[in-house]
Amino acid sequence: MRDPRIAAMKLRPLLALLACTLGAALACQAAAPRFAYPDAARSDVVDDYHGTSVADPYRWLEDADAPATRAWIEAENALTFDYLEHVPARDKIRARLTELWDFERYELPTEAGGRIFFRKNDGLQNQSVLYVADGPTGAERVLLDPNPLSADGTVALMSFVPSPDGKRVAYSLSDGGSDWRTWKVRDVDSGQDLTDVLTRNKFGGLDWAADGAGLFYSRYDAPPPGSELQAKNAPPDVCYHRLGTSEAADVVIARRPAQEGRSQSFALSEDRTVLFQSVLDVASRQNELYRLPLEARDGAWKARGEPQPLVQGFDARTFVVGDDGHVLWAQTDLAAERGRIVAIDPGHPERSAWKELVPECAEAIQGADEVGGRLFVEYLKDARSLVRLFDPAGTRLGEVVLPGLGSAAGFSGEHDDDATFYSFTSFTRPATILRYDVNSGKSSVFRESTLSYDPDAYVTEQVFYTSKDGTRVPMFVTHRRDVVRDGSNATYLYGYGGFGVSLTPSFSVPNLVWLEMGGVLAIPNLRGGGEYGEAWHEAGTKLHKQNVFDDFIAAAEWLIASDWTRTPKLAIGGGSNGGLLVGACLTQRPDLFGATLPAVGVMDMLRYHKFTIGWAWAGDYGTADDAQQFQALRAYSPLHNMQPGTHYPATLVTTADHDDRVVPAHSFKFAAALQAAQGGAEPVLIRIETRAGHGAGKPTAMQIEEAADRWAFLVRELGL
Repeated sequence: MRDPRIAAMKLRPLLALLACTLGAALACQAAAPRFAYPDAARSDVVDDYHGTSVADPYRWLEDADAPATRAWIEAENALTFDYLEHVPARDKIRARLTELWDFERYELPTEAGGRIFFRKNDGLQNQSVLYVADGPTGAERVLLDPNPLSADGTVALMSFVPSPDGKRVAYSLSDGGSDWRTWKVRDVDSGQDLTDVLTRNKFGGLDWAADGAGLFYSRYDAPPPGSELQAKNAPPDVCYHRLGTSEAADVVIARRPAQEGRSQSFALSEDRTVLFQSVLDVASRQNELYRLPLEARDGAWKARGEPQPLVQGFDARTFVVGDDGHVLWAQTDLAAERGRIVAIDPGHPERSAWKELVPECAEAIQGADEVGGRLFVEYLKDARSLVRLFDPAGTRLGEVVLPGLGSAAGFSGEHDDDATFYSFTSFTRPATILRYDVNSGKSSVFRESTLSYDPDAYVTEQVFYTSKDGTRVPMFVTHRRDVVRDGSNATYLYGYGGFGVSLTPSFSVPNLVWLEMGGVLAIPNLRGGGEYGEAWHEAGTKLHKQNVFDDFIAAAEWLIASDWTRTPKLAIGGGSNGGLLVGACLTQRPDLFGATLPAVGVMDMLRYHKFTIGWAWAGDYGTADDAQQFQALRAYSPLHNMQPGTHYPATLVTTADHDDRVVPAHSFKFAAALQAAQGGAEPVLIRIETRAGHGAGKPTAMQIEEAADRWAFLVRELGL
């Protein structure tokens, strides 16, 4: 084990360097002229929205591969990297990130056929490696190493699904950060791939047939050549692929919903002879459930009859969490905004026949699964994990004893399993993988990470503050124990606030480096998330989206009023929907922040639904196709709310030219417009990664470089 005192000794030169460069950095700020930004031509494109004309002068930047766009990208990157190269602390920050990142990391295992499959990263490997072991105490061996598949580390192993007998594993690869996945099948004993290749899948959604002879998966239409990263994706069909055949011969098991604005996903029953089809209404985010029996016929699995309705009406969200062949257990928010667990008899699916097993309580259910005759129900109590156990009749059996206050995830498995795996992490401790014995109720460490620092040198506090409308909002504040609340602390306020996503304690090497440097990390649990159930989520959607921004602004004001920081020392950050959060707050309160870091953000709220999978976000945002929703979107859309001549804070926009989820045009247009509107001397820069996507599967080396650049930017602009 490494001595944390050594890490502290190595940290001192970094802190000294940051201190000695502070004066120079502030002097540079005071004397900085306006930046000479690359030319960005303004076109005369104007759209009509319900009688309102809206200009879109940077529409040409939506074509990421056009020569003019590529020239703009190169010029913007040249300006950004020239700026970053003149930050003296950058090299030291990068070195410390590299040093801390070099530790073994594990992901949640999957057990099948007595074998355990899991991913591990030795430290600085660009991509994690898939291992297999015979049982929890068996020796591990490499099954698939994606690192040799690309010279730059940008081909990533995204997911893997072992066959029920553990003899084969289906795995998916992503190239350059794309959401498109290529699936292959590997024989576990020989380590050789079969001939099967599936190319029309995004995001996952794949499982094995009962006999292991084929795969069920979500299949999207192939986009027109050249538009793979931008074309709008129709909802998927559910298909069956028989091993040893071409994907062109795959058969449709469940066709996509015919009605516009509907999508679907699927899950298989415990014995894999029933497909549960979930049909989602995108606008309401509520779903219906159908039961589709399967049978092996003519050498392939096919649907037996028509889908049988289980849950109808699109008035709730209901998910199957397990079954025993006679009854299925489901998580639902029907008449329970924080969730409950019910038993449904497929022969009598009417709601009057449902049996409530786990009633709604004060804490919101985040997920559930049935393993070994136990219902594992995961809750959040003020954004911290709590796991309760019930038997299939609903009798409460106690709790899983967690190692502390933090985040637990996992608890998946089968009806006859005698154990399940879960992970536990906090803001200052990396994830530990534990194995829970169902019979004894005890947890044991399966794999644990160690790295050279002292976690006890840091402290996390949970505070509560009041938002604009009086809503009480929780926030985690993490810092070194020796940090003093005197208003002088550089503070990084990070948020998300959308899609029912809960921000719970999690470990991050970049955040640890920020804390080592004396920075404060603040993470509020904004409305729009799922921390307190569906009502909390709904309060931050569509016509109520402004609540999310108000919550975030109130968090910033609380940090200042509580003497943690002050405006020149306060930075805000967030990615994807969190990038929208940063962009909206930046345009609404440019006076409140010293620096902003919007990453891969949704910045054009009037056109987001026209690209790739953007249409699926309408449940949270609404769309400009609706007159009332257009007015709400137009009121906060970051791209459409800049005022020329305004003194905007220093801003570093980050995106990737291969992002096919939030297409880079959002960040391109936003950066060009903000540069044109900037009335102050503070920089507005954009860092555009190539051969990268929305974030998943990003190589370690690329993550280190990006994190070093973010913190270098804040060191210079906040005077850390």
